[in-house]
Amino acid sequence: MSDLTRARWTHVALPTGDLDEAIAFYTSLTPLVVVERFQDADGESAWLSNEGQAETPMVLVLVSFDKDRGGRLGLLTPFAHLGIEVPERADVEEIAERARELGRLHWEPRDMPGPVGYVCALKDPDGNVVEISHNQRVFATVRRLWADPS
Repeated sequence: MSDLTRARWTHVALPTGDLDEAIAFYTSLTPLVVVERFQDADGESAWLSNEGQAETPMVLVLVSFDKDRGGRLGLLTPFAHLGIEVPERADVEEIAERARELGRLHWEPRDMPGPVGYVCALKDPDGNVVEISHNQRVFATVRRLWADPS
């Protein structure tokens, strides 16, 4: 029996040539944590999400097929990206600094016209772009649109 009462957007799946390296990237440079890991005859995968995100979970599924192991499988490039919004401008700076040290910074932090806000971007081990933003207000805009008026 499912607790799902209506259709929901639940995940984005990306291939990776090195699951452990991809997990290390996402868990050290973004707020994502590992929810589950799986293995079958074709390879292995992991589900990552924001810790404690129970009401409307969104999951990043990383999949490493044995046949593609060791490859660089980035699909979200040069501009296509995953977006993560952080609460403080200083969070963008701090993540950018760590990414710079690891050779993973794709765009330096910059102020962009509305509604983009203050952003930087990272490159995961497969070359996928991950945008880190502050004051982009995607989260707040969607919540305001469908907020419970009571």
